Amino acid sequence: MSRVSMFSAPFLLGFEAYEERIDRLSRAADGYPPYNIERTVEADGSETFLISIAVAGFAQGELEINQEDNQLLVRGRQKDDPSRQYLHRGIAARQFQRSFLLADGVEVKGAVLSHGMLVISVVRPKADKLSRRIEIRSA
Repeated sequence: MSRVSMFSAPFLLGFEAYEERIDRLSRAADGYPPYNIERTVEADGSETFLISIAVAGFAQGELEINQEDNQLLVRGRQKDDPSRQYLHRGIAARQFQRSFLLADGVEVKGAVLSHGMLVISVVRPKADKLSRRIEIRSA
């Protein structure tokens, strides 16, 4: 049985890679760690997005942020300390990977870790409207 894709319309040319990324993101989606995304629009029309991820218990050295093509990857890796002996362990040392798909032209400006919140700043400058006339040649 063939799968019907929203990107299979004949007027959507070159969007196959986006479909693959969206499929990968939907398979990797789980609820940990929780996050918020805030959007502000500047006077010049540019947009700023703040991605706030709750990473309580993670040190700065246990977090990693990478941008690969149009994908923002946030990873957290905690290690167990074998020298500690727990009578009760309700807080597990967890690992996570959280992915965000970025549109073309979006820039990751930086990240701040404070009070258990990792805040990543992402900016989309106002795009100039492109219009050009295509010359038609005879064969």
